[in-house]
Amino acid sequence: MQRHPGMAWSDVRARLEGNASALKSLREMESTGGEPDVIDHDRVTGQFTFCDCSAESPAGRRSLCFDREARESRKEHKPENSAVEMARAMGIELLTEEQYRTLQKLGDFDTKTSSWVSTPPDVRELGGALFCDRRYGKVFVYHNGAQSYYAARGFRGWLLV
Repeated sequence: MQRHPGMAWSDVRARLEGNASALKSLREMESTGGEPDVIDHDRVTGQFTFCDCSAESPAGRRSLCFDREARESRKEHKPENSAVEMARAMGIELLTEEQYRTLQKLGDFDTKTSSWVSTPPDVRELGGALFCDRRYGKVFVYHNGAQSYYAARGFRGWLLV
C-alpha cells in the first residue's frame, strides 16, 4: 500500500475489467518475475500506471541484449531475445531514466542487478544503450554496448491502464 496510498482497489479493478490486453500484459509481467504494482494514478484521465516492483531486475527477463539490431549483430553466443523485443511482445514499455529514478523513490530496487532503460536515439545510433542500478544509496545511469548482456541485467517495464 505504500506505493499507492489513497488508491482504491475497486477503481483499479474497474479499469482492468474488460481490458484483455492489459490483463495479458500484467500476466506476462508477473510470470517473468516483475511483481507489477500500481505506482501512479492520473485523476484527470483515470489511468493507472503499473510498474515492475520486484526488488531486483525481473529474473525471467535477464541475459538480454538491448534490442534486435544488437542481438543480431553478435557473432556468437546470441541471446534468445532482447529487452526491446521482449517488452514489445509483452505489450509494455521499458522505463525511461526519469521513470527509473521515480521508481527508486518508492524503495530500493536493483541493489544487486541492473536494468536496461529506454535509450535516446543518438546514443543508440552510436552502438550504445543505457542501464541503471542502485548502489551506495544512489541511482546510477551507465552505458554499455547494446549488444552486451549479463546474467544480472534485465529490464523493468511499465503499463498504462
